[in-house]
Amino acid sequence: MQLELLNEQGQAASTFDAPETVFGRAYNEDLIHQIVTAYRANGRQGTRAQKDREQVRHSTAKPFKQKGTGRARAGMTSSPLWRGGGRTFPICLKKTSRRRSKKMYRAGMASILSQLAREGRVAVVDSLTVDTPKTKVLADKFKSMNLQSSVMVIAEEIDENLYLASRNLKNVFVVEPRYADPVSLVHYKKVLITKGAIDKLKEMFA
Repeated sequence: MQLELLNEQGQAASTFDAPETVFGRAYNEDLIHQIVTAYRANGRQGTRAQKDREQVRHSTAKPFKQKGTGRARAGMTSSPLWRGGGRTFPICLKKTSRRRSKKMYRAGMASILSQLAREGRVAVVDSLTVDTPKTKVLADKFKSMNLQSSVMVIAEEIDENLYLASRNLKNVFVVEPRYADPVSLVHYKKVLITKGAIDKLKEMFA
């Protein structure tokens, strides 16, 4: 698979021969859907819950006598009809994690990268570094490379300057190859990969 190799000015200087095992896979929509939904499901904590009338901390004593008050009869304040009472159909704790085999995950990630390459959303650079941890310096570099809208950078190694310069850019996500995830790959419009990161991606997903 031929990918465009960008220079510091963002111009396509030449092409780069990317490994077919990672960037030349067939598009498998069902597999991509499975690993994306599994990744999002595994990211949920599943700790949201509500209490029913048995679980709320209320007295079980009758709040007022049965007759003579003119009010509707009530047995206890934990009733769902009362303010602060339990819910009738509460949301319960539930486990949302889904398991996918390592083979499926590797094949799905390679399928995503291959489809992005075919759509022209993947570019390669020799390296991506900044001399100072300044957001403006990195923003100007992306502007010169015509990558202003939305870009995910997969770098072989992220130093402190690059990390500090990128964290305040709203539509820029810089990660190492081991932290690349399917949701981010699908979300960002452009994926910029360094040459060293491509070798690591080949080891991980080939």
